[in-house]
Order: sequence, then structure tokens, then C-alpha cells
Amino acid sequence: MNTNIALVLVLAPFLGFLINVFFGKSLGKSLSGIIGTVSVVVSFIATAYFFSGIAAQPEGIRIALFDWIQISNFKVDFGFQLDQLSILWLLFVTGIGSLIHLYSISYMHDDENMHKFFAYLNLFIFFMITLVIGSNLLVMFIGWEGVGLCSYLLIGFWHKNQEFNDAAKKAFIMNRIGDLGLLIGIFILGSLFSTVDFTTLKTVITTAPDYNDFWVAVAALALFIGACGKSAQIPLYTWLPDAMAGPTPVSALIHAATMVTAGIFMITRLNFLFDLVPSVQSIIAIVGAVTALVAATIGLVQNDIKKVLAYSTVSQLGLMFLALGLGAYEVAVFHVITHAFFKACLFLGSGSVIHALHGEQDMRKMGGLKKAMPITFITMLIASLAISGVPLFSGFFSKDEILLVAFHHNIPLWVVASVASIMTAFYMFRLMFLTFFQEFRGTAEQKHHLHESPSLITIPLIVLAILATIGGLISLPGNSWLNGYLTPILPKLATAEHHLGTTEYILMAIAVVGGLVGIGIAYAKYIKQNTVPTEDAEITGFSKVLYNKYYVDEFYDAIFVKPINFLSRFFRDTIETGLSALVFGFAKVTNEISYQGKKIQNGSIGLYLFVFVLGLCAIVSYLFLAQ
Repeated sequence: MNTNIALVLVLAPFLGFLINVFFGKSLGKSLSGIIGTVSVVVSFIATAYFFSGIAAQPEGIRIALFDWIQISNFKVDFGFQLDQLSILWLLFVTGIGSLIHLYSISYMHDDENMHKFFAYLNLFIFFMITLVIGSNLLVMFIGWEGVGLCSYLLIGFWHKNQEFNDAAKKAFIMNRIGDLGLLIGIFILGSLFSTVDFTTLKTVITTAPDYNDFWVAVAALALFIGACGKSAQIPLYTWLPDAMAGPTPVSALIHAATMVTAGIFMITRLNFLFDLVPSVQSIIAIVGAVTALVAATIGLVQNDIKKVLAYSTVSQLGLMFLALGLGAYEVAVFHVITHAFFKACLFLGSGSVIHALHGEQDMRKMGGLKKAMPITFITMLIASLAISGVPLFSGFFSKDEILLVAFHHNIPLWVVASVASIMTAFYMFRLMFLTFFQEFRGTAEQKHHLHESPSLITIPLIVLAILATIGGLISLPGNSWLNGYLTPILPKLATAEHHLGTTEYILMAIAVVGGLVGIGIAYAKYIKQNTVPTEDAEITGFSKVLYNKYYVDEFYDAIFVKPINFLSRFFRDTIETGLSALVFGFAKVTNEISYQGKKIQNGSIGLYLFVFVLGLCAIVSYLFLAQ
């Protein structure tokens, strides 16, 4: 029974992919979208079935479909592992995925390749499910690479624009760099422990008295490099903002709620490994905190509404890695969930705005949309309050947990994370004020056609706004359902004491005041002073540095891209040309010899008899002399 339902969970999106690939164009746009959406809803229902039964099976459900690799004592099954962690991830992958598919039916309705878009979305969900429920690192790696492929296909979906193609290639290549690290980590673990199965690996590592500390640390560091690529951490973060080239539903699904959380999932799944290497955990925490701060500073001055949200995503992912590095895996997971709610809402809300403005993404050309788009405004306001850490909204609970953990473990990292959080509140309400308040700054034609988006767009927004409001209730201080749920995965939670004292209340107050200060500064600048960001050419000083993202892309271009291109041209124009000349030289010599040799074959019987006699004389002479 469990095996059949697990196969339905995995294969339903793949079936939707196949139908849209082979029959989507003939089915029509609406039916193509409905099939794509229903296939993900089926996976969500199957996930809900496993979620409802996991309490009776706290050890989880393991399904081995077949033996995959058998080499000496190294064996890998192709199987699934449905436990508390994987089911929790599946709930928001398939749940939010269903809402985004529904949203896309309306958002992509005018696109001629709508069936292809839904095929790619379904394929992405299929690979994401595979990543999450794989019972070992190699099955997880199939899903890991699959979502990378789908990310490439969806970022470059509007492939007639070369900039979008370049963004897709950038995402694909930078993820491959991280994936090399992941593979190295997998190979090291397989070599050390003769297994890559999660359950077996946990048993061996936690019971082995003589494991090699150095190579375990190297493996953990290599795995973290893989997580940096997929989850956009320094130095492999620059692909994610460029990935906004894809349609907005792609940004919401892949680059806010699902794919970019794969690194957090992998590290949490292997928590027993990372707990053994505090030095690597320290690196993770530092990288996460620095990423959160750097991305937040860049988000302060961006004017593309989706770019602001993209750098916000990078920053929030940095906070999650900070929690992971401090060993607070459950806190990172908590923020993953709340972030999925409010960030998906924000991305879909930005898509609603872009839809109403016929593709306009520059906030300098927006303004005054509050009256024309009340549902979009209210839902985005709720999500902005959540991400800013305003009390009672979901982000307040999860982000505050991260700050509390950081304070108790490393005060400098707490300061960095707190500053990043204040900046988050500022740039999110900068976005809100520039987009929805004051007078409309777009064209007269855009103003004439301003209207609220269709219900297929607003309904997902409303659902996500509700979740962004109440999502924090799953882990209240002193009464955390989430912590109890994750205890089989993170056993230390069973004995962990969670209480709020005077210090904690003071820290909460500091965080809330910091967020309100950020909102207040944004209000003073963009409402009271009615400031509108200057044109790109007029940006000067440090703002120019921030606007150009610290010139990191230019640095990478100078250090890596240009030298590689130079070497490529050198080998093409010099080495390959010389080798070609050598090869063709041998060919010419061979051709000339054959040309001269073929003159003997001229059809003259007299010549043939003459050569025959010469040969006969030569043989007779040889035999005579040999005696």
C-alpha cells in the first residue's frame, strides 16, 4: 500500500510532464494548465496521507524499489525514505507548488508555449520530490541534478531574449561548480564508510570509534560547497538574482520556496555528520551571516521589484545557514517553512503587479497601485510584515529564533544578523511604498488599464498570505509542535529546554524595534519626503557600488571568465590550428603517395608482364644466392 502511494506521489507530476510534452499543444492552454496543476495536487494528497500516518510510524517508512549498484561490499538501493523531515518538505513543495501551478494558468495564459511551461514545472516537481524522498545520497543526487536542469529550462523559458539565455547558463554553470563539491563529498563518504544510505550512514558514523576526523571534515566541507551552489551562498550566490529572468511563477516556486532550500534540507538530513565537525559548522555559520548581510545591503538600492525579492531570498537563506552552522537545525527548518509562505506570496504578488503593468518591473515607474489592486496590496503587505519580523506574523517567530540562537552562541554573528534583519524591513517597505503608495508614475496607457488580477492569481495570494500570518504557530516558544515532530530526526530536541527569560525578552524587543526602525526610515524617505530613486546613470558614491552588486560579477568575469575565454581562443586558433595542419599534412603525404602509386595500375598488359618478369628474376636470384 505504502509503495503504491509513494509511486503515485512521485510519478503523478512526471505523468503530467509526459502528457504536456506529447499532447499539450493539442489539448489547449487551459486544459494543459489544469492537467499540470491536478498532477501536483495528487502528489499533495499523497503527501497528506503519509503525514497523517507518520505519528504511528515514528521511525519512518523505507521503500526499496530495486538493487541499483552492487560493487564488493558497497551496495546502493534505489529507494525512498518517507520520514518526518522528508514529509515536512513535501508538504510545502507540493502544497505551494499546487498554488503556483494554479496561479500560472492565468499568468501564462497568453504564452504560446504554455504547455511546455507546465511540462517543465511538472518535471521540476518530480525531481524535487525525488531529491527529498531519496533514501541515499545518490538518489538524492538524481533529484539534485534534475532540479538544476529544470531551473535552466525555466529561467531561459523566454529563450528569444539572449539575456535570459545567458542567465539560464549562468545558473546552470554555477550550480555545476557546487555540484562538483557535492559529488566529492559523496565519494569520500562512500569510500570511508562503504555506504551512502542515510540510515546506515547515521548508524555507522555515530557508532564508529575510529573514523578519520580529517576526511570526515573534508567530506562535510565538500557537501557544504554543494549546498552553497544550490542555496545561493557566498561565493556561489550571483546566479539567483539573474534567475529572475524566468517567468514570475518560476521565481516563486524554484527560487523562493523549493529548490534553493535543497542545501538546507541536505545538511539537516546529515545533521549527525555535521555535528561531528564543529570547524565546518563554524564556516557554515560565518558564510551564512556574511551572505545575509551582503545580500541585504545590495537589496537596499535595487529598483527591479523581482531583484529586490531575489536578494531578499539570498539574505534569508543566509540566516538559515547561520542557524545550521550553530547546530539549530530545527530553527533553520522553521524559517524555511515560514519563508516559503511569505516569499512565495511576495513573488506571486510582484507577478500580479507586473501582469497589471504589462511587464513593467521597475519600481520607479509604479506607485499608487493600492486602490487599483487592493487584494495584491493587502497580501503583499502581510507578507512584508512577516519577513520584517513584525510580531504575530510568521516571520517574527522564526527569524527571532535564529537571532536568539545566534546571541547565545556568537554575539558578533548576532550583530551581523540583526543588522541584516533591520535592512530587510527597510527594503521590503521601500518596495511597498514605491509600488503601492503616492501617485502613479507609469504611462497614461498603463494607468488606464490598471486593474486587479484575475481570481486564479489572487486566490493563491490570499492562501499564502493567511499561511504567512499564522505559520509561526507551528513553533511557539515553550510549545513547539515542530520540535516535537522533528525529534526522531533530531534526537537532541527531546531533552532540549526551551524557555524565555529576561534576556530573551530583551532580545525580542531589540529585534522588533530594529524592524520598526527599518520600516520607519523607509516611511520617512519614500512617503514623507516622497523620494523616488534616481535613474541608473545618476547613481553615485557607495550607492553605485551597491547598485552594481559590489562588482562581484565583474570580478568573476575578470578572474575566471575572460582567462578561460582567452585560453579557449588560444587552443582554438593556435593549438588546434597547428594540430589540424599536422593531421592534414599526413593526409596530404598519404594522398600524394597513393596518387603516384596508382599510376602503376594503368591497364597496360605489357607493363604488367614486364613487372612480372622482374619479380620472377628477383625471386630466382634470391634463391640462387641463398645456396
